[in-house]
Amino acid sequence: MKMGRFFAWLAIAIGVIYFIVPLIGTFEFSLRARRGVYSFDAYESVFSDASFRETFGYSMLMALFTIIFGMLLVVPTAYWVRLRLPQMRPVVEFVTLMPLVIPAIVIVFGYLRMYNSSSILPLTGYGSTTNLLLVCSYITLSLPYMYRAVDTAMRTIDVRTLTEAAESLGASWTTIMFRCIFPNVMSGVLSGAFITLAIVIGEFTMASLLGRPAFGPYLQLVGANKAYEPSALAMIAFAVTWLSMGLLQLVSRFNRAAPAKV
Repeated sequence: MKMGRFFAWLAIAIGVIYFIVPLIGTFEFSLRARRGVYSFDAYESVFSDASFRETFGYSMLMALFTIIFGMLLVVPTAYWVRLRLPQMRPVVEFVTLMPLVIPAIVIVFGYLRMYNSSSILPLTGYGSTTNLLLVCSYITLSLPYMYRAVDTAMRTIDVRTLTEAAESLGASWTTIMFRCIFPNVMSGVLSGAFITLAIVIGEFTMASLLGRPAFGPYLQLVGANKAYEPSALAMIAFAVTWLSMGLLQLVSRFNRAAPAKV
């Protein structure tokens, strides 16, 4: 028993050293912009940069649209598969897993080939349509996480009984979806939303190849031209990711067994 406890603490110590020490080193290096003393000059330089505000705001806006449209796509799909088409479940799960198998660069090149200016549906020639294509790309990347988070939340409720009870009260399909299903799977939706936010903030390939002013390409540009600001940006990106994961844990903690809402 004592040896098992020793190896458990040893594994924890190794994990802490592996993950925490590089972060401490990155943070310490980001404070060295002023020679001889520690300062937050690199952070001040980042926050005063108009490109940082523009790219970060753009990525946050794209993340918001990705979460909204991804939620409107995934929740009805998971509901319909669970209620009416259980035989299609393996197919849907296979499709939602594809973004983990196909590299992002392959997906975005496929989009460019399908939606370039010479295609039937040109989406890359204008800023607004290219933004729409980027949102669709982000939805594709977030499918494995959003679908499984929603599907897991949907397993905790009796979808069929909930639907039959709502139909017996005269509820329409939209009423059932937005007043019965969505409130009962909101913990799963929020879990998928936080993971999607972390993905969109750090994504580089799709935004870069589509020529969009996102935060990921800005990180790469600063990293190629400056010394201390990339470390500060890395810490800011980690902070956003940690905040998303913390909110995810908070949502999971409050996801207790509660009576379904009808």
